[in-house]
Amino acid sequence: MMPTAHRRLLFFLLAVSSVASILFASAIGSVSLDWSQWQAAITDSSSEHGELIWRLRLPRAGSAWAVGALLSLSGCLMQVLLRNPLADPYILGVSGGASFAALLGMTVGATAAIIPGLAWAGALVSILIVFSLARGEGPWSGTRLLLTGVVTASGWAALISLLLTLSPDSSLRGMLFWLMGDLSYARFPLWALVVLLLVFMACLGMARSLNVLAMGETTARLLGEPTGKLLWLVYLLASILTATAVSIAGNVGFVGLIVPHLMRLIVGSDHRILLPAAALFGGLFLVLSDTLARAILAPRQLPVGVITALLGVPLFLMLLNRARVKQ
Repeated sequence: MMPTAHRRLLFFLLAVSSVASILFASAIGSVSLDWSQWQAAITDSSSEHGELIWRLRLPRAGSAWAVGALLSLSGCLMQVLLRNPLADPYILGVSGGASFAALLGMTVGATAAIIPGLAWAGALVSILIVFSLARGEGPWSGTRLLLTGVVTASGWAALISLLLTLSPDSSLRGMLFWLMGDLSYARFPLWALVVLLLVFMACLGMARSLNVLAMGETTARLLGEPTGKLLWLVYLLASILTATAVSIAGNVGFVGLIVPHLMRLIVGSDHRILLPAAALFGGLFLVLSDTLARAILAPRQLPVGVITALLGVPLFLMLLNRARVKQ
């Protein structure tokens, strides 16, 4: 277990790096600002560069941090829930329901302001479908939950393909960007930060139970944990985190899969330490990825999901090879 002093230093570095990444993102883009221009823009929001930073770049960077933290926290919970290190936030169909509702809104001409609300509503419908179908009779079954989620996700994918086929060409580009993960229309995510804080506090309060649950359901039951209620609570919290992230940025892949792995290698498997470390690093990772997506082909912008996939695939293969060598 990591010593207390080292933990505090790690959390401090991650917190400072998160703030620094957001400030760095506000200065980088198709219009790059030097130090004096950036400083003047920060102090005067009504100036030309001030409008750029305060109305576009800072809200987008804040959204990227929130989405990264949400997905990383959700990934930690999903890996405990399914007791599978390859589980990610999108595995149980929540993102499919959110994506279908958001794309349906784009198809009928809904404004960008209400797309997040539609996505959250679609995610809620998917949560209810999976919850009601997987609950069934008798004791909890992680296998039944997984199968129900995978089948539900496949159903949503079919409906999404149908929407893309029937959609007009004028809206198809925006829909595809959103499916790949896009923060172009993100606003300051105050509500998402509130959701993140509330769920994080709930998860931290049950960190000991998560540690026990990660050892197996039988072990958890023998140690007195109410596994049935605990597993459904973990599923619900992970789904809320995923729904909130998808409603802001669409499907941003690999963050909820890679970040928990990396943090587990650094801080260990104690969820009292892993959860805050993963949330902080996940936010930092996605802010830097989105900054790269905006700057690499400026003035053109890439979907941030493309960058996270390009970074996540080799990183994940390295982690798999590391695990194989240890075995």
